[in-house]
Amino acid sequence: MTNGHIFDFVMKDINGSDVPLSRFEGKTLMIVNVASKCGFTPQYAGLQNLYERYKDKGLEILGFPANNFMWQEPGGDSDIKQFCSTKYNVSFPMFSKISVKGKDIHPLYKALTEKETNPEFSGKITWNFNKFIVDGNGTIVARFDSKVEPLDQRVLTAVEDSLAGKSTPART
Repeated sequence: MTNGHIFDFVMKDINGSDVPLSRFEGKTLMIVNVASKCGFTPQYAGLQNLYERYKDKGLEILGFPANNFMWQEPGGDSDIKQFCSTKYNVSFPMFSKISVKGKDIHPLYKALTEKETNPEFSGKITWNFNKFIVDGNGTIVARFDSKVEPLDQRVLTAVEDSLAGKSTPART
């Protein structure tokens, strides 16, 4: 990894396979930390709706399960995969469980949250379902906290602007 660039990371998907994030270069990404036993868990439905609405236009949603907040993602990858597919019909890419804060923070989330690598949208992950919008060049163009639903107009605008090659920085 060089300078914490999003496309330099290779991540394990929910099935344990290596996925170079460079395969998403040129696409708009929503990177979101998820959990199955959280008050925000119903946002999976909105994420899936958003994915279905924009996947053919170049959006990829990357779900990263994390157990950092009150142990709201206690299961293993197979449990998470089963939950997401049976309860919410998730078809966007899901990854292996990682840590999104603290001493064992994954380097991807370190890059997403540190001022050095993300000066405009840095800051600790506050809870499950924090959302980062990344443009096709790997630049973080927006960040939304857990309370902002995936189909909120501010999210839709950030996604549409990124897909159109426009940059409208947003943070909520």
